[in-house]
Parts: sequence; structure tokens; C-alpha cells
Amino acid sequence: MAVRIRLKKMGRKHKPFFRVCATDARTPRDGRVIEELGYYDPMVRDTDARAILNGERIDYWLGVGAQPSDKVAVLIKKYGSNGTHLEQQKAALEQISNRKQQAAVAAANAQRALAEKLKAEEEAAAAKKAEEEAAAKAAAEAAAAEAEADAAEGTEATEEAETPTAEAEVDTAESEEKTEE
Repeated sequence: MAVRIRLKKMGRKHKPFFRVCATDARTPRDGRVIEELGYYDPMVRDTDARAILNGERIDYWLGVGAQPSDKVAVLIKKYGSNGTHLEQQKAALEQISNRKQQAAVAAANAQRALAEKLKAEEEAAAAKKAEEEAAAKAAAEAAAAEAEADAAEGTEATEEAETPTAEAEVDTAESEEKTEE
């Protein structure tokens, strides 16, 4: 069986992604593989971060006679176990991980700020509601006090109307005298 190390196409339209695989030479491009040895993502912006290979396993397959395809031979030359671009690849991968960490920190900060803003809005709404309730309670107490005052004034007026005063008694006595005449 002739073994080839070649790319297996994955991904979707306009977003290609490839796996570096050891396959039987007679199988189709995207067919059954013997072993996956890494991947190649041409959509990554940094050229040196595009390929990640398992150098030990590639060396094993090359040692037992596997033949790499042209593109895979270039990737092995650059990023294999003795590759020419390993240091640049390591630096590029560190940059990418740093960017991801910075993005994660920025997202966490934004989420925290949003949560604080929502909490502040809720506290402001609660304070406003408490003020409205206090104002309504004060208005209700004032209305009750006013009603009590009106009721007290009304009873005083009624008492005044019921108790005849000295002038009223004199007036009534005079009117009775006039009627008797």
C-alpha cells in the first residue's frame, strides 16, 4: 500500500480549511484517512500561524516511506520537526493567543461595565420609586390630617350651632315677647 501525506479539504465555500493526513494513495481527496497529522488554515492572516503539524508523526510516516504531496512538502520543510520557520511560527502563535486574551479581557470588561450600568439604573429606579412612595405617603398623611382638621372644624361649627349664645338667647327672648303682644 502506497501511503501519501496530503491535504484533506474541510470547511465550506470561501472558507477553506485543510487537515494534513496520511492516506492510502488510491483513496479520494476527502476520503478515509489513516492518521491526521496536523492542519493548515489559509484564512489566518499571519502566514506563519497557518500550519500546525505533529512533527514526530510526520517523521515516522516519512521514515516508513510515505510520500508528501507538493504543498505538504513545503509545509513540512517550513513547519516540520526541523523546519525553517519554527521560531516565526512560535512568535505568530503567541501573538494570536495574546490577541485572544486581550479580546477576552476587553469583552469581560465591557460585560462588567454593562452589569454595573444596569445595576446603577436599577438602583436609580428603586430610589425614584422610594421617593414617589414617600411623596405619596406624605400626601396621604397630609390629606388625612386635613380631613381630620376639617372634621374637627365641622364638629366645632356644629357645637357652636347647637349651643345658644347669650345674644341668641336675648334675641329669642325678645322675639317671644313680641309674639305675646
